[in-house]
Amino acid sequence: MSPREVFALRDYLSPGLTGRAISDARHSVSLTDILSYTCLDACRSKLSGRSVLLSMSGQLLSALALIEIDGIARRMLLCPPDLNPDYLDALASDAEIDTVVTDQPERWTDKDIPLVVTAGLPVAPARPAQTERATEWLMLTSGTSGVPKIVGHTLEGLSGAIVAEGPARGTSPVWATFYDIRRYGGLQIFLRAIIGGGSMVLSDHGEALADHVARLHARGVTHISGTPSHWRKLLMSGSAASFTPRYVRLSGEIADQAVLDGLAQSFPNASVGHAYASTEAGVGFAVNDGREGFPASLIGAVRDGVEMKVVDGSLRIRSKRAAHAYVGKAAAALTDADGFVDTGDMVELRGDRYYFVGRRGGIINIGGLKVHPEEIEAVINRHAAVRMSRAKSRRSPITGAIVVADVILTAGSTARPADIRDEILSDCRASLATHKVPAVIRFVEALDVTPAGKLARSDA
Repeated sequence: MSPREVFALRDYLSPGLTGRAISDARHSVSLTDILSYTCLDACRSKLSGRSVLLSMSGQLLSALALIEIDGIARRMLLCPPDLNPDYLDALASDAEIDTVVTDQPERWTDKDIPLVVTAGLPVAPARPAQTERATEWLMLTSGTSGVPKIVGHTLEGLSGAIVAEGPARGTSPVWATFYDIRRYGGLQIFLRAIIGGGSMVLSDHGEALADHVARLHARGVTHISGTPSHWRKLLMSGSAASFTPRYVRLSGEIADQAVLDGLAQSFPNASVGHAYASTEAGVGFAVNDGREGFPASLIGAVRDGVEMKVVDGSLRIRSKRAAHAYVGKAAAALTDADGFVDTGDMVELRGDRYYFVGRRGGIINIGGLKVHPEEIEAVINRHAAVRMSRAKSRRSPITGAIVVADVILTAGSTARPADIRDEILSDCRASLATHKVPAVIRFVEALDVTPAGKLARSDA
């Protein structure tokens, strides 16, 4: 690429790179075709300088549209498919949306949006688009109740960690993720595929896990990421035996030792690690030593433009990769006075290593004492017969609340449930304060996972 003051995502695509593609279960589009084809209708030229909301039913169209729009629109808002439609008016107002790009234009006939651009497949020939400006990328936070916050990023910030690594060496990787690319975690993998010289195999909504993994195997996926909950579901499904990636990454939730060990055992020839990133703070760091937590030496040091500190137990990050602002009429400050993003993720120093103990907003109250459910789950998950667990509170007339743990056992476990329960409780008593030990352990067949791939939590 020739030097430019402004880069767009399309500028990372080269006509000379053949064999690379973005695909889902039904379609595949080569990256070279993206330069001279369009998935948009004749209104593409009218997108210049506009504030665009991307509202697609599938990931492939979302991927193609955002590549076309980046560098042309003033800003674009990526809307995940599970977004509550009741929030659209408020979000469109806060983001100053004047254009919608969608494959479902009928959904927007009653909205006060000046321009609706229809997207669809197959792609059609078009003149190559030229980069005009740096587009602001808007993403929605997850895990909040009510209207989600809008976070503003630049492509430079989103791709900072990827560009620093440089293109992949050797055979071009084939990437996949259990995330949706319209969320931060999935978008990072998509950008890695585009910028790092690889292909991308997208997930398909409603596809059975076994069918999804079989498709990933058939497409030759080598690099894949997901939340610990995604990976636990895969390990429980029995589909891991037919899948042989060489690069496995976890992010989005606490990666405890049990899931890391389980993946290392299932994929002995793969590099297994976990990364820390958030929609607001951007990509923080990666841990590749096979252990949960992260080295204490990362705190206070500046590595690749990222600096971290711990304040009152909460991890804070200052980085050029972080979002530059919340967007909206009543947007709060994104950083503290020193430019650090308060992640809300609580950590605890044990020896020469920090360990994640849970979210500040996810604390449950047991008899007036604070408890992080993730801390309890990490102990339960160590048991050889346990594949996954969820700790939560339940009202108690005596203490106000007690800890209840729902537990999924590994397939083929031959031990009696009563014995497993006793052993779990023994492990908890040995590792946790008395008020953190579950009063009730229930064996269940499944646990809900949110659309963002995280364990669904509620205080029932």
